[in-house]
Amino acid sequence: MTLDEYFAGHEDSRPLLEALQRMVRTIEPAALRVTRSQIAFRRRKAFAWAWVPGKYLRGKRAPLVLTLVLRSRHPSPRWKEIVEPSPGRFTHHLELFSPKDLDDEVCGWPQDAWLKAA
Repeated sequence: MTLDEYFAGHEDSRPLLEALQRMVRTIEPAALRVTRSQIAFRRRKAFAWAWVPGKYLRGKRAPLVLTLVLRSRHPSPRWKEIVEPSPGRFTHHLELFSPKDLDDEVCGWPQDAWLKAA
C-alpha cells in the first residue's frame, strides 16, 4: 500500500506524518512500512507507528496518533494512553493535532524505542 492510498479520505493527517518523518530522521534513518491499518517506522524491527484514528473511531479525535513501545512507563501527562501488554513492554499513544505537538519534549521519546529495535 502507498502513503497516498493510506491517507485517502484523511488528507488532513498527511502533514502530521510528514512532520513525524522529519522528527524520526533526526534520530537515525528508518524505513517505512505502510499497511492498511498503520505506518511503521522500522530499524531491524518496528519502533514507532502512526495511525489515523478516523479510520476506526467516530466523533472528535486526533488526525494522527503516534505509538511508541518503551521499556518503562513514561511519566509525561501528554500520553493519551499507556498499556503494558507484556512485562517490560509499555505501549504509549500520543495524539497529534498539529506539527507543533512534535516539540522538543516529544522529539526525545523515540530514541529509546529506536535503540530497542536494534
